[in-house]
Amino acid sequence: MTALVPSPVRIIGTGLIGGSLGLALRRAGVEIQVEDASPGTAALAVELGVGELPGADAPDPALVLVAAPPDVSAALVERALRSWPEALVADVASVKSTVLDGLRRRARSEDLPRYIGAHPMAGREVSGVIAARADLFLGRPFVIVPHESTEARAVSALRGLALEIGSVPTTMDAAAHDIAVAQVSHVPQVMSSLLAATLLRPSEPALGLAGQGLRDTTRIADSDPRLWVEILGANASAVGQVLGEVRERLEEVLAALGTLEGDPDPGTGSRRALAELVSAGNRGVRRIPGKHGGATDAFATLVVLVPDRPGELARLLTEIGQVGVNLEDLRLEHELGRDVGLAHLAIDAAREDLLTRELAERGWRVADA
Repeated sequence: MTALVPSPVRIIGTGLIGGSLGLALRRAGVEIQVEDASPGTAALAVELGVGELPGADAPDPALVLVAAPPDVSAALVERALRSWPEALVADVASVKSTVLDGLRRRARSEDLPRYIGAHPMAGREVSGVIAARADLFLGRPFVIVPHESTEARAVSALRGLALEIGSVPTTMDAAAHDIAVAQVSHVPQVMSSLLAATLLRPSEPALGLAGQGLRDTTRIADSDPRLWVEILGANASAVGQVLGEVRERLEEVLAALGTLEGDPDPGTGSRRALAELVSAGNRGVRRIPGKHGGATDAFATLVVLVPDRPGELARLLTEIGQVGVNLEDLRLEHELGRDVGLAHLAIDAAREDLLTRELAERGWRVADA
């Protein structure tokens, strides 16, 4: 048993996040009990190694993790606080104010200090315990959301849990968390879905022209509608606030495009508006943290053409290692039927010239090299 996490841990809700938490904590040596509204889902979680079904003689949990949608989390947290008077109870829903407000209405005031909110910032496009992974949280932020009366031991337990599963713990209050996730998670889902919805109209030949840019911007659109209805509804105020800012920029773009379309010589104002939007996007994307939490300016991206033959990608990665350059990230771009793929390599910017030169000497084609 790890000293960082109270044990046993009861996980209520064995979907993607609950299942992945169980797998990660069991790997760290924590005893895991699983519970789910669906007996079949709970049984599958046990079969997949998430945890064990608690019997009548099972010890009371020291920590309860409620991994359920925001609309039912408060009720499940209140039940857990009442059922296990000594246990710490946390929920890992993606919206915190709704859960905390609901809990304040439901729970006894003397139980509230044992409650703490949490949100592991990780996920996949696929859902369910069958998609659970023990490494889902590695390197990802883990937000700890205490309230005004949360016990210090609850904060300590959640910080220890985050460290055990390989996450990076950070602390926020509920309101700050909800506006933050609206900006970095919930509105991106809406925008991706909006863009993907426009693809219902084009012809098959038109869609055949699609490249990596469209795939990148619509990747998360293939998500569970039921789950996202609950998430967006629970965080409606914060999401609406951010979408209002998006709408203002979109109206400026539409106005600029209308001017350009209707006037052969519109002057510079409309072009400037479009250029300023793209420039603001440049500045915004550079603020997204890199692999180790630093600015993306610390990394450079090389694009290398990789022949579509067995062993070529492995050879590229081996030769990068031989040069002595650490690969921070790798993204592959390949279309069926093409003779080459593109490997997008993120590396330390200070090593860009070295790697470009060494790869070229080994016969690799580096874009723009």
